[in-house]
Amino acid sequence: MKRGFQKRVSFGTGIGLSEDDASTLARLTTPHEIQDFVSALGMNAEKNGDTCMSVAQTLKHGYAHCIESAFVAAAALWMGGAAPLLMDMQAKNDHDHVIALFRSHGCWGAISKSNHVWLRWRDPVYRSLRELAMSYFHEYANERNKTLRTYSVSFDLRRFPNEQWITGENSCWDIGYALDQSRHYNLLTPAQSRALKSRDKIEMRANKLLEYTGSGP
Repeated sequence: MKRGFQKRVSFGTGIGLSEDDASTLARLTTPHEIQDFVSALGMNAEKNGDTCMSVAQTLKHGYAHCIESAFVAAAALWMGGAAPLLMDMQAKNDHDHVIALFRSHGCWGAISKSNHVWLRWRDPVYRSLRELAMSYFHEYANERNKTLRTYSVSFDLRRFPNEQWITGENSCWDIGYALDQSRHYNLLTPAQSRALKSRDKIEMRANKLLEYTGSGP
């Protein structure tokens, strides 16, 4: 156990994290623990403008929104031997949402931070990324309208220098843009989109349940 922890710490410092930050993430040995950690971070309400912080900056400040927490989760997964993968979900007249991907027994799961209950963790029971994305479809909504339209390919952060998303002090907009521009797949046909049923009153009431005051996906 101790050797495994030290190996993860060594990997974390090797990708640029401080020993303290590497030790923090090295203690997270399962996707469940990583999810609990990012859920416990404060919600980044971006009061001073849009942000896309690196892992180190997120750990320094102690708060995150979806892509920032996905960076943290991806780094922790990478330290544990998994690939650091993200998936972007794009919506019509609504916020996009970014999740960290992991696999177990051949199926996909997701680590996700959201102010709403609907867009969070997914157990690794989905046989494809489309199945995983569709698990978010019904409740991914803006007021009465269901808004989720596309999902991306699995997006491997190892394509980018570590300082761009792990240790950088500047915002990680280059990666955010690359993720946004990566190949996406439609979830609906135009006819299906036109035929969607609006959400009813009880669904809209349920959507008002927030963990933190403020807006966000």
